[in-house]
Amino acid sequence: MTSAGSDDTPQEPGSDKTGSDGSGSGSADTASGDGRHGSEPRLSPALIATLVAIPVMVIAGFIAYAALRSDPTNPVESYTAEETASKECAALLQKAPETFEGYGAKEISENRASWPAQGSGDDILLRCGVARPAELAPDSRLQLVQASGHRGVQWFITDTVEGSGQAYVAVDHRPYVALWVPSTAGNAPITDISGVIDETLARGPLDLGR
Repeated sequence: MTSAGSDDTPQEPGSDKTGSDGSGSGSADTASGDGRHGSEPRLSPALIATLVAIPVMVIAGFIAYAALRSDPTNPVESYTAEETASKECAALLQKAPETFEGYGAKEISENRASWPAQGSGDDILLRCGVARPAELAPDSRLQLVQASGHRGVQWFITDTVEGSGQAYVAVDHRPYVALWVPSTAGNAPITDISGVIDETLARGPLDLGR
């Protein structure tokens, strides 16, 4: 027998309204939460394009720099000139060898002569009329280079660039003469030019700055 106001309609298992509403709400929240936390963040197309463009621009910049930069000059290029081209310098440059093995024909411009490298590396450069080397001192080591049949020339090594070459200044003749010898040129340039200096330029005292 049922009491008044009671609902005697048979209830199916698990059909409790409160429980159904509670569990339903919980399931929806869980599913919604899983969807939010499990999704991967997406990069915008603009950001992706920027990330791709940056390294490309850096590489392009390095290529442009390598292509446009000028080749560094050898040390002899920067030596101070003491006088303008003189008759002695003109005679020296004219009498200097026309070529050296591995180098092109002599090119004369004012008080200098150069022999262009036929492959990689620096040109041979001869400058006449440079200033006395400031580093020349009583304890400086000089190198005597004698061409066949000549007295020889005393050279002072003013600069050495590893893997590139050496710079010399002839200090016992006037005017002073500077020579850049690439490391691949061997001894022929300084030997042959020493002979020409002996023939064309007057000997002068060693000014060791005492």
